[in-house]
Amino acid sequence: MTADADRSLTRDHFDQVTRVTTRWSDNDMYGHLNNAVYYELFDSAINAWLITLGEAEPMGSSTLGVVAESGCRFFRELEYPRPLDVAVRVERLGRSSITYALGLFDAEASEIAALGRWVHVYIDRESRSAVPIPPVVRELLEQAVAAR
Repeated sequence: MTADADRSLTRDHFDQVTRVTTRWSDNDMYGHLNNAVYYELFDSAINAWLITLGEAEPMGSSTLGVVAESGCRFFRELEYPRPLDVAVRVERLGRSSITYALGLFDAEASEIAALGRWVHVYIDRESRSAVPIPPVVRELLEQAVAAR
């Protein structure tokens, strides 16, 4: 997508939207959300979605989804105290990896404030070698993609 197309994304372009609330400690010395907070919100939204979709026990699973790549394009500032919407969609399902797009929105505004990219690679907990995406995860995410 182009920068202009990225800025035109709405919540409707995503598979899942989660409402969160900012915290006092999320602000930096400039009075807006610290950049690291965006990544915390992205990570939490993806994992909450996977857990609510039915990925049984991520802490006890024999496979782990680890972050292999991440990035963020910032379009407008966000600050405390604000409710935010964190939106997630599957961009690509590979053999052992999933690429997500993440939108961050002020809950009271329609325009996107930030667009994230997140790549999970599934690995074996013991050997740390790449493994296929667990069938339950693949099935659930394929259903989300098909429902668009």
